[in-house]
Amino acid sequence: MIGCLLIHGFTGAPYEVEPLANYFRHHTNWIVSSPTLPGHGEQDSLRGITFQQWIDTAEAHLQHLLDQCDTVYLIGFSMGGVLAGYLATKYKVDKLVLLSAAIHYIHPIQMVKDIGGMVTDLCRGRLLSNELFIRYSQKVKRTPFVASLEFRKLVQHLKPSFEHVLTPTIILQGKLDGMVPYKTADIIYELIGSNEKQVRLMENSKHLICHGEDRDEVIDAVYHFLIGKDVENH
Repeated sequence: MIGCLLIHGFTGAPYEVEPLANYFRHHTNWIVSSPTLPGHGEQDSLRGITFQQWIDTAEAHLQHLLDQCDTVYLIGFSMGGVLAGYLATKYKVDKLVLLSAAIHYIHPIQMVKDIGGMVTDLCRGRLLSNELFIRYSQKVKRTPFVASLEFRKLVQHLKPSFEHVLTPTIILQGKLDGMVPYKTADIIYELIGSNEKQVRLMENSKHLICHGEDRDEVIDAVYHFLIGKDVENH
């Protein structure tokens, strides 16, 4: 039996990786797990949540899959990518997928472009329909400052573990990502110790790489990597 764990990002929810999860559910007989991390989801309340709780929750779901399955794939988006990289050093997982993994965050140049687009929409009276404005404003409103500190602590705590990643790995990153600099993919590639690794840059994708213009290409690349298509080095 094959199991696949997908871990979402900070202030997000399983919808961030839902296109991948749904593809696997419809095209394979894998056990697919996409949990909601503490403080996240529709009724999210991040106040009082520690980064250790995010680690513990992801780890518990991975352990559950490992108890059921002979083969386990681990996929992490953004902060979930940081969690996934760390867990791949603690447990025997067969393949690792890192989507917009946030070991670095906030790409200032792209953020300026995104903000510029918001200003343009503001001048044209279309700000309330700007997707980025909607997403960022909602996240700012509902994200306590202490929760942002916990996210930063998680990255600082887990990033050093990446050099111990020996699992075959694919790293996917959007070139238009306004949250994580796209060159982070190259940094991760050089950092991890796996001999089987590759980077795929999605030319038209922003941070939500599973929901962008390159969504079908992302799904195809991940699926073929997991089912055993030859890994192409960077």
